[in-house]
Amino acid sequence: MERSEIQARPGIRVDAVPQLDDAAPMDVAERFRDLPGLVLLESARPGRNARWTYLTADPVAAIEAPSAGTDVFATARRLLARLPADAVDDRAAPPFTGGLAGFIGYDLGRQLERMPSIAAADQELPTLGLALHDWVIAWDRREGRAWLAGRAVDERVGRLDRRLAEVRERIDGPAPSAADTAPVPDAFELRSGLTRAEYEAGVASIRQSIADGEIYQANLTRRLETPFRGAPWPLYRRLRTGDPALFAAFVDLGPSPFTGAPRAIMSASPEPFLSVTREGLVETNPIKGTRPRGRDRAADRALACELLASAKDRAENVMIVDVLRNDLGRVCRPGSVRVPRLCRLERTAAVQHLVSTVTGRLEAGRDAFDLLAASFPGGSITGAPKIRAMQLLEGLEPVRRAPYTGIAGWLGPDGAMGTSILIRSFVADGERLTLHVGGGITWRSDPAAEWDETVAKARGPLSAIGAREVA
Repeated sequence: MERSEIQARPGIRVDAVPQLDDAAPMDVAERFRDLPGLVLLESARPGRNARWTYLTADPVAAIEAPSAGTDVFATARRLLARLPADAVDDRAAPPFTGGLAGFIGYDLGRQLERMPSIAAADQELPTLGLALHDWVIAWDRREGRAWLAGRAVDERVGRLDRRLAEVRERIDGPAPSAADTAPVPDAFELRSGLTRAEYEAGVASIRQSIADGEIYQANLTRRLETPFRGAPWPLYRRLRTGDPALFAAFVDLGPSPFTGAPRAIMSASPEPFLSVTREGLVETNPIKGTRPRGRDRAADRALACELLASAKDRAENVMIVDVLRNDLGRVCRPGSVRVPRLCRLERTAAVQHLVSTVTGRLEAGRDAFDLLAASFPGGSITGAPKIRAMQLLEGLEPVRRAPYTGIAGWLGPDGAMGTSILIRSFVADGERLTLHVGGGITWRSDPAAEWDETVAKARGPLSAIGAREVA
C-alpha cells in the first residue's frame, strides 16, 4: 500500500491512506461493523467547525459510569494517560490520532449539580460511554485526504503496529457483500410522550417562572418514540444521507442486557459544543433561534429576515451566550473569554438558526476534563440561569433525556478535544427508537408557536429515515 508517513514521536503513527481519500466514510465503516464499539464522527456537511471525520472501533478499554467523588472524570483521565501525550507537530495531521471517543449523556449533570429526581429514567442506558481507542481513520474534508493514525497503549509499540496492520487488511480487503449489510427498515410512526396541550402547558409554566424571577429562559423538550429492536446502522445511513449535518455521529452502545437487541446513538446534529486545541484554545458555538426553510428562495429569505429581526430569538441567543461566557470563565484565563461572532445565520436542510461563537484560553493547570465539568450540560439546551432551569425542567419533562442533549466526541491525550451536542439524534435503546425535540422558552414565547417549532425540528430527521410523527 502506498504510504506517506508524518514524522511523529515514538509510539505514535500517522500514515496517509490515499486509497481512502475519495471513499465515503460510511462505506469504509461497513468493513468494521462486526467489531465492538464502532464510533463514526462525521462531517457530513463540512464547514468552518466541521473539517474532520473520524472512524474507530474495537476499543482497548471502556467506561460506562462517571467516577465517584469530586472528579467525575477520574477514570477517564487514567484511561487517557495510557497513551503517549506527545503532540504531532504537522499541520496536515488530524487533531485526533487516538484517545477517548464516545458520548456523555445529559444526566451526568445530575452528578455535577444538585438536582431533584422527578422524571422517569426509563431507558436502561449508561450515563456515559467513553472508550479508549488506539487507532483511528481520519478524513480531512477540506484537503480531501485520509489518514490512519494510532497511539501505543502502555508504550506497547509492537502491539500498535499489529493493530494497525489489521486495520489495513480490512481497508485493502474485499468490500462486504450485500448479504453482510442489514436491510433498511420499513417506515416508522413515532408518537410524542407529551400532547400538544401538555407541552403548551409546560411553556406556560416556564413563562410563569420567568415572571416570578426564577429564570430568564429554559429549553423545554419532548420525546417521540416507537417500538424498535432492529439494526440501528441502516437507520444511520438513511439519516446521514437524508439530513446531512455538520456533526453526524454513530456511536455503538452494544447489545441490550435485557433484550439482546443492538443499541446505538444516531445523530445529525448541527451544533458543536466545546472544542479545545492542544494549545488550550477553547471554542463553543451555541444555537438559539430557529425558523423552517422556505419552499422557495423568496420564502426562505423572508423567514431568514424574520429570524434575524426577531427580538425574542436574539434575546434568547444572547442569554445563552452569557451562560457560556460564565461557564468558560470558570476555567479560562481571566480576560481571555471573547464573543467574536454574535447571532449569525446558519442553515440546515430543514431549518435555519442563529448561531454565536464564544472563545477562551484554558488557565495553566486546567484541561479539557475541567472544561467539561465546568460547562456540562450546554447552556443552549438547558437555560439561564442554568442550574435553576435544569431543576425546573426535571418536573416538566416526564422522562429523562438520557443521551439527548449530552455530547458525542473525542478527547486526545495531547489535550485536544472535539464535541457536538446530541440534538437531532435518534437513540435505539434495545426496546424502542426515540427522538427528542425541544426549544428555548422565554417570556415572549407563544405556546402554540413553540409546539410548532418542535414539529419543524423533528421533521428533518424523521423524514430522513422515512418516518413521521403521529398523534
